[in-house]
Amino acid sequence: MATNLVNLEAVDKVYGTRALLDGISLGVNEGDRIGVVGRNGDGKTTLIRILAKLETADKGRVTHAGHLHLGVLTQHDSLDPAATIRHEVIGDLADHEWAGSAKIRDVLTGLFGGLDLPGFPQGLDTVIGPLSGGERRRIALAKLLIAEQDLIVLDEPTNHLDVEGISWLAAHLRARRSALVCVTHDRWFLDQVCTRMWDVQRGAVHEYEGGYSDYVFARAERDRIAATEEVKRQNLMRKELAWLRRGAPARTSKPRFRIEAANELIADVPPPRDTAELMKFANSRLGKTVFELEGVKIQAGSKELIRHLTWQLGPGDRIGLVGVNGSGKTSLLRALAEAARTQGEQQPAAGRIVVGKTVKLAYLSQEVGELDPAKRVLEAVQQVRDRVDLGKGREMTAGQLCEKFGFTKEKQWTPVGDLSGGERRRLQILRLLMDEPNVLFLDEPTNDLDIETLTQLEDLLDGWPGSMVVISHDRYFVERTTDKVYALLGDQALRMLPRGLDEYLERRQRVIEAAVPAVAPAVTEAAAAKQKSAGDARAAKKELQRIERRLDRISEQETKLHARIAEQATDFEAVAKLDAELRELAAERDELELKWLELADEG
Repeated sequence: MATNLVNLEAVDKVYGTRALLDGISLGVNEGDRIGVVGRNGDGKTTLIRILAKLETADKGRVTHAGHLHLGVLTQHDSLDPAATIRHEVIGDLADHEWAGSAKIRDVLTGLFGGLDLPGFPQGLDTVIGPLSGGERRRIALAKLLIAEQDLIVLDEPTNHLDVEGISWLAAHLRARRSALVCVTHDRWFLDQVCTRMWDVQRGAVHEYEGGYSDYVFARAERDRIAATEEVKRQNLMRKELAWLRRGAPARTSKPRFRIEAANELIADVPPPRDTAELMKFANSRLGKTVFELEGVKIQAGSKELIRHLTWQLGPGDRIGLVGVNGSGKTSLLRALAEAARTQGEQQPAAGRIVVGKTVKLAYLSQEVGELDPAKRVLEAVQQVRDRVDLGKGREMTAGQLCEKFGFTKEKQWTPVGDLSGGERRRLQILRLLMDEPNVLFLDEPTNDLDIETLTQLEDLLDGWPGSMVVISHDRYFVERTTDKVYALLGDQALRMLPRGLDEYLERRQRVIEAAVPAVAPAVTEAAAAKQKSAGDARAAKKELQRIERRLDRISEQETKLHARIAEQATDFEAVAKLDAELRELAAERDELELKWLELADEG
């Protein structure tokens, strides 16, 4: 039986006149991996802070198991600005101790790209004070993951991480033994890591088994039972479930929820987007030309980011743009936006950008634009216009669109200055859509948005007829709202990826591996043996024996490399090289074990 780590009994928490938590009783056991979801302001962060005893409850009791080792990542770090990264992350460990730890090497490489921390001027000896919020966030996360805990509590851990960093973090957390409670709006991450969900709503917490996909189904089923047939048809959760079940790639590695019930529930739900109708409408609004790039060069200062780019963004195209940090994603959008703003007069350093005559661009940047803090929410929206045509015959008033984005009638009269960061982000997107653009550039649109608001935004974009480019580290949002993925891989070229973000991660892994000197390849008889007929059992048996001998040698080499790393701990260049050799051996071992299993199955 799993040991109980934390227990909440009849917990209440009130802010002003609003009850965020009302009689909540929950428990966290060994091995639990819990995702916490809910709208901004409904109490997700308050719940986990009370759970971690960082905040006290008004009523009820919070109990921790004796000698509980608890690690917490809050949205505001407590790092010493005068300290170095080494002091905060490594602590008092001697160089040979931390460099000899596979766990520490994995965390430093996964979060910072290498043991020498290539993004920081003095590596581990960089002083924390002058660093950005995103860099400090990674340092706090590294410090937490290197320590040993029984329970990890994370509040928005994927903020400031790119697609690769999020993928690494998911794999790292899956491999840990620690229990986990995590607040995040990253739905792909929830599906990869969590096995239970807590949905915080109006003072209550509803529990669901499984990850985000399972939660969507269970909540849709619950709503279906409680609703009339017409409400059921209009339920957004069913639409999202339909995409989860029909979309590629599949959201989960195996069907944990009841497939038959899910299929029955979505039997009459149409695809999220009528692509043919949207393309037809987009052509009528935009004509044949949106943006055409010929031999374009994009640079930031003296640094050349993109060269010889010939590309076309056509009417109705829905593009996801991904790439390594600093590869030029935002710079590309800015160049296109500048050309549109000046009607083609402002051109890049080289090449030519042609802008369609009918293009009306709306550009959501990463920075939240300043609004008059004294204006009410509704006034700020009506300042753009009173009504908006969202395409496909959908027209909304400013007030109706405000409600769609979570601004209730009472909230619409709140001064802009009193809004949270997430609410201001919502208002910024809302104002963009009110201006009826036919081209949208969205640069990290999911920042500060809760899952419910993201779902509403995705629903609006499903019926929006125009061209769209999305830059986002939120894998779920990119796959949900776009039809094609293009990537900037840091080699100054833009490439279309037919298999989307899976292909992007594979290509990035190959780039990383190519940058490390290759180990002499293993003998390739295994590949040949795989192609032989099933009757060649003798050759297959020999190949199995050869693989087993090679696996034994790899194990010996790994032991020796660990010892050499400990001996040369003060030579960071040597340690980095030895660590790269270790990773190559691990990759070779994984490949050989797979071949061994294939041959064993054939035998």
